[in-house]
Parts: sequence; C-alpha cells; structure tokens
Amino acid sequence: MNINLTNIKNIIFDLGNVLLRLDFDASIKAFQRIGLQKDVLDRKQAYSDPVFYALEIGKVTPGEFRTRIRQLLNNPDLSDKQIDDAWTAMILDIPANRVEMLNRLNKNYNVYLFSNTNQIHISKLHADFKQQHGIEFPSLFVKDYYSHEIHERKPDLISYQKVIELSGVVPNETLFIDDLENNILSAREAGLKTYWHKASDEIADFL
Repeated sequence: MNINLTNIKNIIFDLGNVLLRLDFDASIKAFQRIGLQKDVLDRKQAYSDPVFYALEIGKVTPGEFRTRIRQLLNNPDLSDKQIDDAWTAMILDIPANRVEMLNRLNKNYNVYLFSNTNQIHISKLHADFKQQHGIEFPSLFVKDYYSHEIHERKPDLISYQKVIELSGVVPNETLFIDDLENNILSAREAGLKTYWHKASDEIADFL
C-alpha cells in the first residue's frame, strides 16, 4: 500500500532508519574495544550522558565531545580518529533504491530532510555517500535540516516549528516521515501530515 500523497506538495524525511541504515550496537561494540566497560556504561547509560544530546543540538563542539568521551572511557590517550571511528560505526549506508526514490519524488514534490544528528556523523555520512553514489547528499533535498545546526531536536515541538519557519512550507500540505512514534505525534501537533514508518519496512516500496 502506497503512502497517500493527496494534496501534498512537500515531503520531509527523517534520516536514520528511514533513508539511512543504522546499527547502533556497532558503536557500542566499537566503544567497548577502546575502553568502555560494559558493567559501567552499557548502551542505555552511555547514551544518557548529557554530552551526546549536547552534541546533537550543537551545544558542545566535536572537540569537547571527544574530551568527554576520553573521560567516560577513562582513556586520555584516545585519538580523535579512534573516537570518531567508534562513534560513526553505527552509520551503514543509504541504498541506491532510496536515492532513486528521492530523485523520483523531486520531480513532483519539494523534498526536505530533518534529522536529529551531529557534526561528526553528518561529516562521515556526506563523505561516504559521495564515494558510494558520486553525488553530494544535500543535492537530494531542497534543504536538509540537522538538529546540531538549528539547535533544536525532535520530538520538541519547537524543532518542527523552526523547520516549518525556515523552509516556508505550509504544514497541511507537508508530509513528515519518521520511524519514531514520539516524533510523529509532535509533528502532528505542529500541523504536519505524518507517516509513521516501521524501520523493518523498505520506504522505497511505499513511495
């Protein structure tokens, strides 16, 4: 069953688990290899440290993030590359059929991106995407919005309001696609049409 695009002029995509394939456990395992103690910092505890969310809304720099990671792992000798490699291990790829889907949609809709992410992840994604597909990732969108650049993150209502304001879209003419229910609920509160994508599905099969 295809997604209903009746009266829709704009489509805003989430990134992770919608367009981008992710493996969160890959980063946990990578951090364990460079000093993370499982009984002290499991997956839940590691990502509850405020530095992860501060990085996601641009309140700390990548350098400040790396300093905090060295403290968390009790390993002051870790290089920037070791930390970045562990932190970006979760990033897999954006399959070609999803790129084709975006190119197809671009012919009839204004396509945007809105992602909770951070500078380290996006730098890695942009480089990998260019190498894999031969084009710049932002070229697939009218505009791509990232939490660390707009200093707001989903599911906070203000984050959607900010993207609506910056993009100039009319909410009831705009479809927002995300894999997390809380993000969908807040998007509806902001007046956007929504589609709750199940991460186990292939988004290109529905659009």
